[in-house]
Amino acid sequence: MNAASFYPLFLKCAKVTIDSRTIEQNDLFFAFSGETFNAAKLAESAIDKGALAVILEQKEFENEKNNIFYVPSTLEFLQDLAKHHRKHLNIPIIGLTGSNGKTTTKEIIHAVLSQKYNVQYTYGNLNNHIGVPLTLLSIKAEHEIAVIEMGANHQKEIEMLSEIAQPNFGYVTNFGKAHLEGFGGFEGVIKGKSELYDYLKSHLQTILVNENDPIQVEKTEGYQPKITFGATTSDYQFEQFSKDNLVGLSYEGNHALSQLTGNYNFTNLCAAASLGFHFDLNFDQIRNAIENYLPTNMRSQVVEKNGKTFVLDTYNANPSSMTESLKNFSNFNGSKTIIIGDMLELGEESKKEHQLILDLANSLHFDEIITVGNEFKNVNHLSKSFQNSKELSDYLKNNKIESENILLKASRGIALEQILEFID
Repeated sequence: MNAASFYPLFLKCAKVTIDSRTIEQNDLFFAFSGETFNAAKLAESAIDKGALAVILEQKEFENEKNNIFYVPSTLEFLQDLAKHHRKHLNIPIIGLTGSNGKTTTKEIIHAVLSQKYNVQYTYGNLNNHIGVPLTLLSIKAEHEIAVIEMGANHQKEIEMLSEIAQPNFGYVTNFGKAHLEGFGGFEGVIKGKSELYDYLKSHLQTILVNENDPIQVEKTEGYQPKITFGATTSDYQFEQFSKDNLVGLSYEGNHALSQLTGNYNFTNLCAAASLGFHFDLNFDQIRNAIENYLPTNMRSQVVEKNGKTFVLDTYNANPSSMTESLKNFSNFNGSKTIIIGDMLELGEESKKEHQLILDLANSLHFDEIITVGNEFKNVNHLSKSFQNSKELSDYLKNNKIESENILLKASRGIALEQILEFID
């Protein structure tokens, strides 16, 4: 069986899932096997739950009469089916990658374009070799545009994801010090993220370029078609403003204030607005999307609790994003405490990068600095240092943070958001 022969049955499916717990009527279930279980054993029960078909890679569980199909590799078949489906999609697909801000930018683009179109987009963090195919397979006939987030931590990954998603438009949010271990340093990051540019150029597709970013300018110099923002000669020119620690943009005398904090989010707003204009939205529609987008994913999220202002940015962290977060937070009015956790996947650069961040934090004169994780503990000899979030939680049960503003910033693996309930 191949993707083309299976495709008519796929079109009858309600949705595609790899989680047996979420199976509903007429779903397509891909039975991936894990280290501690064999998902193929769930095949018959999946059909009993209402699944229209099951794909598995264990021949002994095949039962074609019950629509349980064997393939040599569930992953390869998932990807092949997504590629085949992509051939039948006659809609613009926007591919998105970058070191920082991918998910926030994706969500704002979705919010903007949804003012006029039926837009499908990557849910949550499903941006890898499994998540991208799943997102493509969730695109239905009623969708008019799709936004596909592509994540990577090593070379050739964006190349592979681009071949699956086959975007008509592409944007690299930035090139930062993320996943240095997998990419082999900062130059490796640039090369890896630029694989999206390579795909778009080779297929004569459109690139969105922030002309305030010299790397983006260099990598797209002389190329057309592209959409530009950021410079006085760009297609779209925006101005930044802020109010109550929130960031907004202005365009030709019109203003839109987001509910995001951080100067770095201005660029994310500009990218979404530029695509909005390109797809024939007016500024009122763009403003409505920007002003009503509520971050709820622990990315630049501002929360008021018990008279304190919290900035939750605990979904991801690397030296580039950590630097921008600290600088932005230093501009808040009132007393300020930062709680920063380890930045993961930095390899040999880890100790140096954690020391640089700690030095920056000390130079910004916060009222209190608290660090969490072994990497910070190895370099933090002046401030409060905890091995993990539980250790800090235990400390906070009996020790109150007095500051009016509190920043929480760390990599996902630190789970720093767990301490929120222990801060009065």
